[in-house]
Amino acid sequence: MGGVMGVDAMTFYRLARRLKKRGVPLLPAVLRKAIYYLHSSYIPEDAEIGEGTQLGYGGIGVVIHKAARIGRNCLISQQVTIGGRSGMEGAPVIGDYVRMGAGAKILGNIHIGDFAVIGANAVVVKDVAPGTVVAGVPARVIRQDPDPLGTYQREMGELPPRVSLVSVPSSSRLRQ
Repeated sequence: MGGVMGVDAMTFYRLARRLKKRGVPLLPAVLRKAIYYLHSSYIPEDAEIGEGTQLGYGGIGVVIHKAARIGRNCLISQQVTIGGRSGMEGAPVIGDYVRMGAGAKILGNIHIGDFAVIGANAVVVKDVAPGTVVAGVPARVIRQDPDPLGTYQREMGELPPRVSLVSVPSSSRLRQ
């Protein structure tokens, strides 16, 4: 958590979303304004953001389209825009465990696959396959990870929640 008095923009967003779902009038809009004034961010309660998703530096400068859908356990760094494109309908759909570098722009009715990595300041206007690393303006593929789950485990030091791997009993393992 960061920001004012330890409350980051995601905390305000989650509270606003819960209140809106319960039909509480006015308070979600007040919380959206609090996000704007305290964090210089626009994160509307209409956007769908999965559990475990975090905002770098408390969400400073993050802009998210109201129709955006963002998966679980993503990392949205500071100054990221997840928005529409002029003349096009729709907003980005972002999978689970996606990491978005500082200043990245993800624009239009596009899909970002699970475990993708968006480089800092990249401008993404086309779909990104799962496990792909993209960077640049416009974004281009840097590499395609054949084992995104394994890479996540190595880089983050943990298995993502809700992923079940088959364990091999010790009696069946090869002996060295």
